[in-house]
Amino acid sequence: MALVWRPNQSPPTSRRVTMSETPEKAYQVLARKYRPETFADLVGQDAMVRTLRNAFAADRIAQAFVMTGIRGTGKTTTARIIAKGLNCIGPDGTGGPTTEPCGKCEHCVAIMEGRHVDVMEMDAASHTGVGDIREIIDSVHYRAASARYKIYIIDEVHMLSTSAFNALLKTLEEPPAHVKFIFATTEIRKVPVTVLSRCQRFDLKRIEPEVMIALLRKIATAEGAEINDDALALITRAAEGSARDATSILDQAISHGAGETTVDQVRAMLGLADRGRVLDLFDMVMRGDAAQALSELASQYADGADPMAVLRDLAEVTHWISVLKITPEAAEDPTVPPDERARGLDMAGRLQMRSLTRMWQMLLKAMEEVGQAPNAMMAAEMAVIRLTHVADLPDPETLIKRLNDGPRPPSGGGMPGGAPAGGQGSGMVHSAMRAPMRGPSSGPTMTAAAPVLAEGQLQVYATFEALIELIRDKRDMLFLKEIEDCLRLVRYSPGRIEFEPTPDAKPDLAARLGQRLQGWTGSRWAISVTKSGGAPTIAEARTAAEAAERAEAEANPLVQAVMAAFPGAEIAEIRAAEDMAARAAAEALPEVDPEIDDDWDPFEE
Repeated sequence: MALVWRPNQSPPTSRRVTMSETPEKAYQVLARKYRPETFADLVGQDAMVRTLRNAFAADRIAQAFVMTGIRGTGKTTTARIIAKGLNCIGPDGTGGPTTEPCGKCEHCVAIMEGRHVDVMEMDAASHTGVGDIREIIDSVHYRAASARYKIYIIDEVHMLSTSAFNALLKTLEEPPAHVKFIFATTEIRKVPVTVLSRCQRFDLKRIEPEVMIALLRKIATAEGAEINDDALALITRAAEGSARDATSILDQAISHGAGETTVDQVRAMLGLADRGRVLDLFDMVMRGDAAQALSELASQYADGADPMAVLRDLAEVTHWISVLKITPEAAEDPTVPPDERARGLDMAGRLQMRSLTRMWQMLLKAMEEVGQAPNAMMAAEMAVIRLTHVADLPDPETLIKRLNDGPRPPSGGGMPGGAPAGGQGSGMVHSAMRAPMRGPSSGPTMTAAAPVLAEGQLQVYATFEALIELIRDKRDMLFLKEIEDCLRLVRYSPGRIEFEPTPDAKPDLAARLGQRLQGWTGSRWAISVTKSGGAPTIAEARTAAEAAERAEAEANPLVQAVMAAFPGAEIAEIRAAEDMAARAAAEALPEVDPEIDDDWDPFEE
């Protein structure tokens, strides 16, 4: 078609196209703009790069590779670099496989732009069936159209079905010489071992914080962005070792800062609570200050913090301080600011590991409750109240120490035979428990020896009944039952016991009795065994007393009348009138007014 100019029309004028009217180059996100193009560009994967370089140099290139690691560590990027290296022909068209692809030849450019006909990428997450794999199997027999190798890159390979994996096995084991397979996955354990055994495996590790910070600083400088070191450290911590996540957050932070990006801006952008405020809240909880802890939680909530995120931050701090307590050198993490590092080391030195582990367990339970509660903030507040309540509870060792170090009542008074009454014996028992232990005797009969305790202190156990109470206080119930059932006492004095064992007593009863008493009292006891002359055992005496009480009850006219009125009735229990009166009096005691006794501490009694 020709363009005809008519006289009644104005002649066409030349039109200058200004720069503003030319199509601008589309913006490219930093994660794509700074994607590595060669092995030299890969950061934090030195072991894998060294292996691949040596394999290329020695012409020992595997037929199949599998890349595994967390998101954003460069699995797919590495697969594309390998594909470029295998097919690169150099700027002059005469090059061979290399670990330094030129990036200028037709194959490098086409692979970089994702349009190479011989390099096929497949997302296994959306192509999971055996039919998709059959297409690959059918096409491997044809040579590459233009490149040196036909390369199949399968991302998220663990998503393939079992039948798809089985269909791929034979081809994967004996592929044609012109075919290479490269797999990428974040779930290496879901890939069958039959597939893994046919591949050369590379584990891409998380990027170290120092390397990540250097990478982000390099990108920020190239973009002309002003961002301080604390902000880069916070981005690195949030990325958790993923280079793609880190560059994506950096891209967002540069836009958010609009000039100079600070750590506060990054924290606000990510919705994170101020780390210092998290440490403040943690310190309040561990001090048991419920009022201040609830106030700080409410303040963070008003500032936009999610209650679940606050609890997660507390759990993270708990874990971090626990690690610092075991390995203080962990504080040298470059992503941790100096002031935060100092506070963490101080808390690790002050707090007990038992308190930290209890805090961790309760936080895990609290996060579960917050996730299920209809109101997350109320659940978080209840969790903080519980945490502050148990934070200052004494551990078992401290509790025992408080009981043992309690005030001793004055001596004197007491039980028949000169034994002290009330709790006095208890105080002496704890004192004996802390006394140094001596070695056990070698035989069933122990000879008398000079007591380890001061003279007269064994008078705490002036009677055999006091000694039985000692065994009961030690909560050695099996041994207590053995003493009550098998020991017929002949003669007793503090430090000396003579008894007749019952026929079913164990042969080493005397030796074990001596060993326990020495350990409990700190003095050696002379234990003698005779063949006769012993009184009834405690169990026999108790049985006889119960039989006598039952006989007396059955002889009571009132009981006989009841038994006659209710045939088949039995006497279930016999109680003394004094015991019943004492129990009734105890149940009738008035309740303690909580307004009066709110500050009562059992350890101050």
